Amino acid sequence: MIVRGNATATAHNIVVSETLFRLGIAADLICQALFIFVALALYDVLKGVNRRHALVMVTLILVSIPIALLNELNGIAALILVRGADFLSLFDKPQRDALAMLFLNLRGHGFDVAGIFWGRWLFPLGRLVCQSSFLPRILGVVLMVNCFAYPLNSFTSLVLPQYEAIVSRWMSPLQFGEVVFMLWLVIMGAKPKPLADPALNSATAASNPTGLGLKTEITRSLAKIIGVTMLQQRSWSAGVLANQSSRLSSR
Repeated sequence: MIVRGNATATAHNIVVSETLFRLGIAADLICQALFIFVALALYDVLKGVNRRHALVMVTLILVSIPIALLNELNGIAALILVRGADFLSLFDKPQRDALAMLFLNLRGHGFDVAGIFWGRWLFPLGRLVCQSSFLPRILGVVLMVNCFAYPLNSFTSLVLPQYEAIVSRWMSPLQFGEVVFMLWLVIMGAKPKPLADPALNSATAASNPTGLGLKTEITRSLAKIIGVTMLQQRSWSAGVLANQSSRLSSR
């Protein structure tokens, strides 16, 4: 839909596929709304491992969400421009198309800003996985390696844009760590141990006499939310990287 370097063709594609473009914006907004529950679900599963690291992880996730949500305003602005509302009659069509392309480019750079935090939260998550006794340690190592991919892509795009295609190509394999972790949670699930607080354990046992069975089922359900949202996030970032590569090639 977005033709790099051609504002007129891009505007035409958006007008022709306006519903698809709107659905894309809606999907991104839903993705970020669900990401809040990813943060809460992961904190619930891993807080017994190290509460401080779990809080750092949640904080970094929650910082990225408003950035990504506000970034969608750039897409909405581009849509308004290409539709040519009455109050925009002061601008002729080539000017509106150029402004729409400007907002789409800003949207791409907004992903670069959010990407800094998309990577950083993976490091405390990886440490928590390594320290846990109910998740494979190799998943934690892969996640900590994965955390460098997003910031490197973001800073390269902002500081050294002439190298962003090369860096994106080398960093892309590292981002599969999230996919592996997602698949493990969806297929295998997680069985966290109860907290060491006796009072809390007694209250939990009283409210849930079946023990960890219900806890495990809840964790599996939350894991599915995590999986779907992380997959959307992964495909979203992959699309951004592809657009960046295409943009650089057009230069």
